Amino acid sequence: MSRVSLVTAAAGERAELLGQIQSAFGATPNMFKAVANSPAALKSMWGSFGALGKGVIGAKLGEQIAVAIADRNDCEYCLAAHTALGRKAGATAQEMSAAQAGVSDDPKTEAALRFALAVVNNRAKISDEQVQDLRRAGFGDEEIVEILAHVALNLFTNYVNVAFQVPVDFPTVQL
Repeated sequence: MSRVSLVTAAAGERAELLGQIQSAFGATPNMFKAVANSPAALKSMWGSFGALGKGVIGAKLGEQIAVAIADRNDCEYCLAAHTALGRKAGATAQEMSAAQAGVSDDPKTEAALRFALAVVNNRAKISDEQVQDLRRAGFGDEEIVEILAHVALNLFTNYVNVAFQVPVDFPTVQL
């Protein structure tokens, strides 16, 4: 049971945002219902998803980063949601499972996953060498900053779901 109420009836800006989310997903995921308790937080989260969805990091890599971070943070909700979204973005079940463990057969993807997990594990205290590893894998500054933005957004969503015990409404995936 969620530690905060799941908003199902709303007015004004909150209703508009929930309507956009409903249209995008075909349903309103429980995470957004929990965050809708604060219109400012909902606007921030939904805006970040929209902005990053139009970024240079493709949806598949974004979802792979998300499952790696979700697994690290024991966030069952995000692991389930982003595994489903990753599959929708073209990743195989094996690619999503590997990403959950922070690995990939693709060296560029693996470099991004390693970096994202280093940021989480070390609370952003990364080395010059870790940034250079991304550059050697083929990432430029725009992509590197976006990887960090994905990390930040996923920490936000992980913390919401874990702290508030938001009920998972996606097919479950084992941590």
